[in-house]
Amino acid sequence: MPAAVATLGDLFLSSIAHHKPDCLLVEDAGRWAPVPAAELYRRVARIHRALMGLGLRKGDRCALLSENRWEWAAADFAMMTAGIVSVPLYPTLGAEQIHYMLENSGARAILVSNAAQKQKVTAIRGRLPCLEQLLCFEEAPFSEWVAGGPLGDADRQAFEAAIAQLAPSDLASILYTSGTTGTPKGVMLTHGNVASNVLDTEPEMGPGDVGLSFLPLSHIYERVVDYSYFFYGVTVAHVAEMEKVVSAIQQVRPTLVAAVPRFFEKMHARLMETIGAAPPLRRKIFHWAIRTGFRSIPYRLQNRPLPAGLRWQHALADRLAFLKIRARLGGRLRRFMSGSAPLQPELMEFFYAVGLLITEGYGLTETSPVVSANRSECFRFGTVGKIIRNVEVRMAEDGEILVRGPNVMRGYYRMEQETAEVLRDGWFHTGDIGTLDADGFLKILDRKKDLLKTAGGKYIAPQPIENKLKANPYIADAVVIADQRRFPSALIVPQFARLAQLAREHGIGEGPPAELSRHPKIVALLEEQVQQACDGLAPYERIKKIAVLDREFSLADGEITPTMKVRRREVERRYREVIEALYC
Repeated sequence: MPAAVATLGDLFLSSIAHHKPDCLLVEDAGRWAPVPAAELYRRVARIHRALMGLGLRKGDRCALLSENRWEWAAADFAMMTAGIVSVPLYPTLGAEQIHYMLENSGARAILVSNAAQKQKVTAIRGRLPCLEQLLCFEEAPFSEWVAGGPLGDADRQAFEAAIAQLAPSDLASILYTSGTTGTPKGVMLTHGNVASNVLDTEPEMGPGDVGLSFLPLSHIYERVVDYSYFFYGVTVAHVAEMEKVVSAIQQVRPTLVAAVPRFFEKMHARLMETIGAAPPLRRKIFHWAIRTGFRSIPYRLQNRPLPAGLRWQHALADRLAFLKIRARLGGRLRRFMSGSAPLQPELMEFFYAVGLLITEGYGLTETSPVVSANRSECFRFGTVGKIIRNVEVRMAEDGEILVRGPNVMRGYYRMEQETAEVLRDGWFHTGDIGTLDADGFLKILDRKKDLLKTAGGKYIAPQPIENKLKANPYIADAVVIADQRRFPSALIVPQFARLAQLAREHGIGEGPPAELSRHPKIVALLEEQVQQACDGLAPYERIKKIAVLDREFSLADGEITPTMKVRRREVERRYREVIEALYC
């Protein structure tokens, strides 16, 4: 790796040095047009100069409120190269949440993607005396900055001189946590924090790759994946709307995709729904192929040749079923990356069986984010991989994961007490419970604050149980309830798309999914599925009762975070009466 890369400004210049003719792929009227590295340099340098022209200086805060698009990446690099501290905000946030973050960070300017996002800020701007500039990607002057002419020598020299003035210790960004357990905290990450994470994470990517970027760039996970794409010469295609991801995959035909567990859960559910509606012969072939794929896994994991009979069957299964699945994903995908939340090992095995590798990693916003990662030639199902270079991990007496390294944040912005609680004796206390096996693979058991203590004094880790439940094809989501309760119960969100099929199979009448979810026979069938999923659990961990919900958890209602993690406390509050009825 280039020793000279110490800041995100250095990283940008190194990225441009690849001189790729398709540094970016930008969607325009249904077509994906390439943007050369030299053109990205020009746009970033012009935005950089314009921001400085507005009076923004090194250390000033500037917010970004936008969906994924090339302008987000360009504006972010413009800030990074100027030493301006970026404050990325999730585009799904409401006006009051945005107000808190802009006020807390003291942002002097904000860049927004479109009129809808601009309206959110306009509605609260009168209560933000610190906010001096509101600029929109789709309006002047931003559009004029980008459309301007070529750079002169003086502009280039001034741009690269500003980059030379950056130091690894300079603050690069303030990122607000999703607030699953309380008030969002502004995580302060330096240039050195983030640049080290790009350099210390084994890339397994290069100029021949195409990466699809659709997770929020306001989240450090996708943002550092994007930085890695640029640094290692990967062509990047940004997708602004989740509804367009499937078509973008088919058009762009990526080789690399970063996603979160909910993406894989939904993809698996859609695939099983399609198979469930297929003619009997096709269903039979598919399930035979899946069994064959699973039989091949032990040999593939040990890099051993398949026995002759299995080799022939696997080739046939690939031709009849697996190739079609991979074709729906563009036909070139060689690796999925998963992060942000635990992924069910059963899902990883399923996709591996059909020839799609998912490498899971672990990290937090406070660690820039990667702490550990599986790699394509070194991975283990059910773990989040080995610790990355230059990062240390040890376990506290209670099993909490402690992290030390150049990726650990400076602290929480304007929250000295909260910072002192998690940064102690040079170690960051993650709040996650885990184990390290003899080969150095890290396994996450649960969040320390999420451990549930039953009325009988038994501690239950809910996430492994919830993952067991979600591995069932009829269950989309689950929240275990047990804290200070006589026994564990669960709120179950069914796979609504499969309820009609389940009803047909068991002679239950027609009806909309929400209505079917309340049908006594459907509830009884789901109870059976839950009990089967609980096989192997200790008696005090087994789910005794369930409540079947008639809708999915909602981002708009605050039940999940923008990165699709369930807000357990909010779900328990919203369904308090339903929960209490389980214990009557």
